[in-house]
Amino acid sequence: MTIFSKIVAGEIPAYKVAETIDYLAFLDISPLAEGHVLVIPKKEVDYLFDLDDELYTGLQIFAKIVATGLRKAIPCKRIGVAVIGLEVPHAHIHLIPMNSVSDLNFSRPKLSFTPEQLQATADKIRDALRSE
Repeated sequence: MTIFSKIVAGEIPAYKVAETIDYLAFLDISPLAEGHVLVIPKKEVDYLFDLDDELYTGLQIFAKIVATGLRKAIPCKRIGVAVIGLEVPHAHIHLIPMNSVSDLNFSRPKLSFTPEQLQATADKIRDALRSE
């Protein structure tokens, strides 16, 4: 069972920003930027392109919805999208508020936020999604 499956099961807490019966979006706790969100299918599948077509397209549509709220909540030029898939063997999409290409550099030091700051960011994103 991956760490993401444990989050889905409620065994590990997360700063959730959106959820459906099949998908979950939550803040990355080692973010590249404020509002860095991970979007996952609740079904544990290691590799993004091993998802069946319905789950894959649903994940992309869910990510698009989350990105729309994220852009409203966190001032930025764009929401960057990255799929790396080496850190956790559970398909996931990174949504990262960005103002330049260098904002998507996964080699640079990650940011650190307090639990209160993470909760406030999650609340801002959820509120922006509700206003859709």
